[in-house]
Amino acid sequence: MKVSGERHFEAPRATVWEVLNDPAQMAKTMPGVESFDIQDDRHWRAHVKIPLGLGGLRMSIDFEKMEEREPEFAKLHAKGNGVGAVLNMDTSFNLSDGANGTTNMKWEADVHLLGPVASMGQRVLQPIVNQQVSQVLGALDKQVQEAKAE
Repeated sequence: MKVSGERHFEAPRATVWEVLNDPAQMAKTMPGVESFDIQDDRHWRAHVKIPLGLGGLRMSIDFEKMEEREPEFAKLHAKGNGVGAVLNMDTSFNLSDGANGTTNMKWEADVHLLGPVASMGQRVLQPIVNQQVSQVLGALDKQVQEAKAE
């Protein structure tokens, strides 16, 4: 399942880059994070509870930064395991300068779910993925605004 979009930030590109590349700040943008461990600046792990209808799916997700070209591009791979599901996700973003010291971001994510949870089908999973993406982008904007204020 591929999702993509654009986001505009009322902050300079360096600030947006800093937030996007700080695992501790990114952890604050992810819904359902129960714990977060940073191994180094390219590897970290989150234990999350993803809301799925009547309950939640608990997963342990390992993140690895695959590629980066500061201050414009980064690619991240995530592999998650939970009861009834395996998650593989590749995400990337491109940053560019906007007008008056703002930043534009084009992003995309390719999400693959395997296991019984995946059998719920795209029709059921797409709205959940869209909601999660919307929450992450809203939280990211909040982190960027807080970083800009410092």
